[in-house]
Amino acid sequence: MPKNTICLWYDKDAEAAARFYAATFPDSAVGAVHRAPGDFPSGKAGDVLTVEFTVAGIPCLGLNGGPAFRHSEAFSFQIATEDQEETDRYWNAIVGNGGEESACGWCKDRWGLSWQITPRILMEALAAGGDEARRAFEAMMTMRKIDVAAIEAARRG
Repeated sequence: MPKNTICLWYDKDAEAAARFYAATFPDSAVGAVHRAPGDFPSGKAGDVLTVEFTVAGIPCLGLNGGPAFRHSEAFSFQIATEDQEETDRYWNAIVGNGGEESACGWCKDRWGLSWQITPRILMEALAAGGDEARRAFEAMMTMRKIDVAAIEAARRG
């Protein structure tokens, strides 16, 4: 087990979430699934308690902790994409499987976990500073899913 692992709290679907992420993102996989050795506040002995998995190379632990806590935008995965095709693929996988759109490239999966599907061209434009960054930022602020062609046009002015 890695020294540092992100622990994500789920009501009861940590394994389903981990399998969805593994099927959606490269360099992702489901590892060990641990079952509860006894009853616990939100489950019974034998229920899935934790799931070890990776998302785009990041080690995670999914904990089926019950309904006490919910995901919020205070934590998100940011997935850098190379082009519109890759942006569309990830966005559509998340939103199209019970998730919901948000603004500026953010969306939530069906478990309420936030994702930023961010084309590299946008990050490069923002890092450039000056008028290029301002134009790209203003264009981004009008979007839900990021439109790569519109960001490129904004960069050029």
